[in-house]
Amino acid sequence: MILDLAARLLAVLPAETAHDTTLGLTRAFAPLLPKPQADDPRLEVKALGLSFPNPIGLAAGFDKDARVPDAMLKLGFGFVECGTVTPRPQGGNPQPRLFRLREDRAVINRMGFNNRGMDEAARHLGGRRGNGIVGINIGANKDSADRIADYAQSFIRLAPLADYVAVNVSSPNTPGLRGLQNKDELARLLTTLTAARATGAQRPLLLKIAPDLDNHALDDIARAVMDASIEGVIVSNTTIARPSLKGSHAGEAGGLSGKPLFQPSTEILRQMRARLSKDILLIGVGGISCGREAYEKVLAGASLVQLYTALIYRGPGLVARIKRELLDLLARDGFSSLAEAVGARA
Repeated sequence: MILDLAARLLAVLPAETAHDTTLGLTRAFAPLLPKPQADDPRLEVKALGLSFPNPIGLAAGFDKDARVPDAMLKLGFGFVECGTVTPRPQGGNPQPRLFRLREDRAVINRMGFNNRGMDEAARHLGGRRGNGIVGINIGANKDSADRIADYAQSFIRLAPLADYVAVNVSSPNTPGLRGLQNKDELARLLTTLTAARATGAQRPLLLKIAPDLDNHALDDIARAVMDASIEGVIVSNTTIARPSLKGSHAGEAGGLSGKPLFQPSTEILRQMRARLSKDILLIGVGGISCGREAYEKVLAGASLVQLYTALIYRGPGLVARIKRELLDLLARDGFSSLAEAVGARA
C-alpha cells in the first residue's frame, strides 16, 4: 500500500519532524483520498447516541488542532478524536520531546499540550465537510490560574462542533494536571462541566484517565463518574512507569505509549468495567497493534478502542487489517456482532 510505504520513508526522519510532515501531507492529499469501503455491519457499535461504523478510533495526540479528521476517517477509522486542545495557544515543552523506541514498538513523549488553541480548532471543526464521528479532547493551559475554568471554557467553545468531548486529566506532561483525578477535584471538575453542558451543547462527556492508578483511586474515579452521570471513560493515557525497555531513549522523561502499555492499560480497563454501571461506555486505549489486541480490549469491557503509536510502526493500512482480524475472531468465538463480545471476559 502506498500509504504504508510513505510511513516507512517518514520513519527515517526525526520523530516530531515526521509527525509534522505526515500532518502536512495528509492535509494536502486529503481531497485525493477515496471514500472508505462500507464496513461489515457486524462491526457497528451504537453508543453515545451515535452509530459508529466500526470500533477502531484514532486516539488524541495525532491531530491536535483538528486539521485532518476527515482525511483520517477516509483511512477507515470508525471515529477520530482530535486534541488535546487548550483555551489559549501554547508551545508545549522544549524539543526534543518525542522519542521512538523501535525495539519496544513504543514511543515516549513529553509534548506538553502543544496546540494552537481552541479558536483554531473551532475554525477547523467548523469547516469540516465530512459526516464521520469526530470527538474533541480538551485540557488546561500550563500557566492557568484556574484549570477547571479552562476546561469549561473549551467545552463551551468546542462541544457544539464535535460529536463528543473527552476530558484529559491524565497527561503526565503538564505539572499537577493528574491531580485533577483526585476525588474532590474530579468531582468539582465534572460538576462544572455537566453544568456547562446543561445550558449549552448536549454532547456526551468522557473522562480520560491514567494507567498509573491504585485501587483506591479507581474507586474514587468510578464513583465520581457515576455521580456526575457522564457517559464514558477512556482507559488509558500514557504511563510514567518504565517496564523493561530496550530502546536507547528508554530513560527519557514523559509518557510511554505503545506495546509495553497494552497489558497494564487492559487490566485497568477490566477493573473499571467491574466498578462502573453497564450504561457507562468504555474506550480501550494502549498498545493496540493488531486485531487480537483490539479484541482483548473488547472482551475486557471496551465498546470502542483507539490507537496511535502502532501507526508509526505499521502504517495506516493497519486499520483495515485490524478490522479483518476482528471479524475472524468474532466468527471463531461464535459472536454475531462485536457488541455481543463486549465484556465477555471482564
